[in-house]
Amino acid sequence: MKALLIASALTLVGSCATSSYQQKIENLEETIVFEQPEVVINYSNTITADELSSHVYTLASPEFEGRETGHDGFEKASEYLKEFYIKNGIPSPLGGDNYYQHIPKSYFTQDSPASQNVVAFIEGVEHPEEVIILSAHLDHLGTTDDTIYYGADDNASGTAALMEIAEAFMTAKNNGHGPKRSILFLHLTAEEAGLLGSNYYVKHPLYTLNNTVVNLNIDMIGRVDPKYIAQQDENYIYIIGADRLSTELHYISEAANVWFVNLKLDYTFNDDDDSHRYYYRSDHYNFASRGIPVIFYFNGEHEDYHQPTDTPDKINYPLLKKRTQLIFATAWYLANSKNRLKVNTH
Repeated sequence: MKALLIASALTLVGSCATSSYQQKIENLEETIVFEQPEVVINYSNTITADELSSHVYTLASPEFEGRETGHDGFEKASEYLKEFYIKNGIPSPLGGDNYYQHIPKSYFTQDSPASQNVVAFIEGVEHPEEVIILSAHLDHLGTTDDTIYYGADDNASGTAALMEIAEAFMTAKNNGHGPKRSILFLHLTAEEAGLLGSNYYVKHPLYTLNNTVVNLNIDMIGRVDPKYIAQQDENYIYIIGADRLSTELHYISEAANVWFVNLKLDYTFNDDDDSHRYYYRSDHYNFASRGIPVIFYFNGEHEDYHQPTDTPDKINYPLLKKRTQLIFATAWYLANSKNRLKVNTH
C-alpha cells in the first residue's frame, strides 16, 4: 500500500434521508439474493489457506528481492504469475502467452526502468462486453543496503488472493458455471511509486471504461491491526469506498458477507473525515475518480507496515482465506447478477 497521501477532488455522492429513499433502500436489499448458493460455496472452498500460503511464501521470498518495480525481483514475480495463469488455463486478454501490459520507461520517474501490469481474463458467457476488474498491486519496496523489504502483507497477500480467486472462477467455468460478465484479473505495478500502474491502465484500458462495471481492489488482507489485537478479535475486514458511487454495491457486499463468511465489515476508514485518507491511497482510486464503483479491502496498518519485518510467517492464513472468500462471493454476484451494477445518479 502506498504511504504517500494523494490529494483528490472527487465529488462524493450523498443521500437524502427521505421515506422515499428509505423505501428504495429496503427494496434494493430485498432484491440481492444469491441463486444457487451451494454452487458459490463449492467454488469458494477451492480457495485454501495452504495454497494462499504457498503463493505468499514464494512472492515474499528472498529470491523476489522485495518486488521493486522495474527490478529483477519484480520481473521474477511477473513471470511467476504468468506461469500460474498458463498452468491453470486462464487466458490473457492480450492473446497467446502475452500476459504483460507493457508500460514504457517514459511513464515513470527518470531513474525507473519500464515495467508492466500482469493481466489475465475470463470472458463472460452472456455479457462479455461488461467487465469486472479485480486488482492487487504486485510491487513492493525492494531492497535498501542489502535489506529486503519482503512485503508479505503489502501486497503478496492481495496478490495471492487474486490468484486464488482467478483459479476458482476458472474451475467454475470449466465445470459449466462460467460468469455472465467478463472478469479481468489485474496485477498492478508501481503502486508504491504513486499508483502509477493503475493510472496507466485507466488511461490505456484494455476494455472501455464505460463497460467497466466495478473495481474490487485488494491491498493488505493478511494481518490483524492493533485495534483488533487489543480486542482479541481477528474476524474483520475494513471496507472502503463501497457506498460512495453505488449504494447497491454496498448492499451486495453486505449480503455476500451475511450469506457466506460473517466477517465484521468495519467502515471506520470509509468516513469522509478519516485522517488516514485510505480511500485515496491505493489503486482503486484511479477507477473511482473516473466514476467506476470500487471496494478497497484492507486489514489496517500494523507494526511491520513498510518494514523489512513484513514477512510470510506473520500472515494469518485461515483469516486470509476467509477474506478472500468474501471477495470471491462479492465478485460472483457482480459477475452473475441479472442486471449490471447500478451507479448512483444523485
